[in-house]
Amino acid sequence: MQAAAAFNRAAFTARPLHRPTRPLLHLAGAEDALAGRRGKPLTRPWCSGSLSVGVGSYGSEHTPVFPRQQAWDPYKLLGVDHDASQEEVRSARNFLLKQYAGYEESEEAIEGAYDKIIMNSYSHRKKSKINLKSKLKKQVEESPSWLKALLGYFEVPSLEITSRRLAFFAFFAGWSIATSAETGPAFQLALSLVSCIYFLNEKMKNLVRASTTGLGVFVGGWILGSFLVPVIPAFIIPPTWSLELLTSLTAYVFMFLGCTFLK
Repeated sequence: MQAAAAFNRAAFTARPLHRPTRPLLHLAGAEDALAGRRGKPLTRPWCSGSLSVGVGSYGSEHTPVFPRQQAWDPYKLLGVDHDASQEEVRSARNFLLKQYAGYEESEEAIEGAYDKIIMNSYSHRKKSKINLKSKLKKQVEESPSWLKALLGYFEVPSLEITSRRLAFFAFFAGWSIATSAETGPAFQLALSLVSCIYFLNEKMKNLVRASTTGLGVFVGGWILGSFLVPVIPAFIIPPTWSLELLTSLTAYVFMFLGCTFLK
């Protein structure tokens, strides 16, 4: 009996103990918990999303930011003076857009400042023109009655009409100068007189009045040229230009002014 009990104890002590293995997940959690108790940093990241957030913030920190984008003065924002020309303002805008390309807020601030400066310049020019017209109109209204009556015979046509008629009579003047050595300017004067009467008739709608006015303008220019030409110094006039040619040039000027600015 005692021999059997001794045999059983020897067999029990010789048999190895089998302990159940824990999953790796629990083991890893235990190690992290143990490290936390000892005050050591955790070695395993708990969330992989923190890595992506860090990368995104790093990229935004290196984006160029326009330092003056909060300035209220558009000239100060672009770094130009208040009396800068449009070319200088445009160059500053292009330089800043190139320097801060890719940053939307900076680009919007630069473009907004440029638009404000251009609009202010346009408004200033428009107001200057309006003020000039109003001043001229006020001076005419405050002028004497005889001056008002005199100004009533004149008008200011469009630039297109003025330039066309100037080129027309300049052609007759050049034609007269080119042929002055061979023949006189009688033919050119006749054509210019007919043209002057035609232009006046377009405005007056009265052929008799237009003919009288055109002839009077021609005669007045010819008489004035006869008095002015002898006063001109001889060294200014080319030697091939005769008295008749110079008087004709004065008549061309008068006919141009008459058919262009007379009502």
